Amino acid sequence: MPPGPVVIMGVAGCGKSTLGLAVAQRTGWPMIEGDDFHNEENRARMAGGLPLRDADREAWLLGLVGELQQRKGGAVLACSALKRRYRDMLRVASPDLAFVFLEITPEEALRRVRLRGQHFFPPNLLQSQFETLEAPVNEQRVLWLDARLPLETLTAQTAQWLIGSRE
Repeated sequence: MPPGPVVIMGVAGCGKSTLGLAVAQRTGWPMIEGDDFHNEENRARMAGGLPLRDADREAWLLGLVGELQQRKGGAVLACSALKRRYRDMLRVASPDLAFVFLEITPEEALRRVRLRGQHFFPPNLLQSQFETLEAPVNEQRVLWLDARLPLETLTAQTAQWLIGSRE
């Protein structure tokens, strides 16, 4: 597999972490779980039903930038990357950065978030993510996938695209 890294992006419930783990296993790259980089204040804010603001996401994104800079040989990052500005911050860390956007309907995302059980992100915040989302239209190195496809299909399509996009 050619050098990475790749960001698996989208709203809560789209399957970022699940696909990220599968792609990491397929490529042999390390998996970076973006949720692990939220500070306690952000976690408490979300758990309390308050959406994150740009200022809240700043330190989180800088932590992810640092992780990407340390992993030039390839990595899979599961990260919402909801706004272009956030994606551009990540791109500064890694000019070859690729994104896989998992597109999902609000109804399906809500169904999945409700099934997750214990998680700091409550279902009532999902609408705010859809409102914040700036889909990666006309951005380079972005693969759009239907999040409802089977995991095996998503993994295969992602791996095939990563190989083709780096040749």
